Amino acid sequence: MSGSRFFRRALGLGALALACLASPAIAAQKGQQAKYDGLVQSYAEKHGIDPKLVHSIIAAESDYDPGAVSARGAVGLMQLMPETASNYGVQNAFDPEENIEAGVRYLKDLSRAYEDDLDQILAAYNAGPEALKKYSGVPPYPETTRYIRKVKALYAGQGGTVHTKIYRFRDSQGRVILTNDKNYYLTNKARTVF
Repeated sequence: MSGSRFFRRALGLGALALACLASPAIAAQKGQQAKYDGLVQSYAEKHGIDPKLVHSIIAAESDYDPGAVSARGAVGLMQLMPETASNYGVQNAFDPEENIEAGVRYLKDLSRAYEDDLDQILAAYNAGPEALKKYSGVPPYPETTRYIRKVKALYAGQGGTVHTKIYRFRDSQGRVILTNDKNYYLTNKARTVF
């Protein structure tokens, strides 16, 4: 039995067609990733951000298309909003180097602001810091929830380590409480009596 007929029987024609189409798409993305890897590595190292996270964000935001423009006006590889680009001194947001440098600097600032909480960093990158202020944490927007899952999956797939920050405090009865919910921690930490 030829290999082709075996796959048609095992996978069905639709799955075979999908597998054949996906393979060049994956290869193309890897080629695009390699094209920008020098810039990503350089700026990520300079600003203390994991380059695998930067690549994951670029893949999720623009699929490595430096000419990408979102319906909301975000542009370039890292999909910078015009105000964000301006805040970071970007002259041409379509220029890969300027876009990546500004995006990495923005990630560094978000990382500081949200104490390395990856979910909050990604939510702020996607929905904006004002949305996190409004909801006292990750906003309940379906798009933002999908975005966080997508970037974290891409990041884990590249060998990046997705850290979940664990908060520790003692409750009013002296028990040690461990949680990954920052809001729960902040709310209950204030009530703790030592």
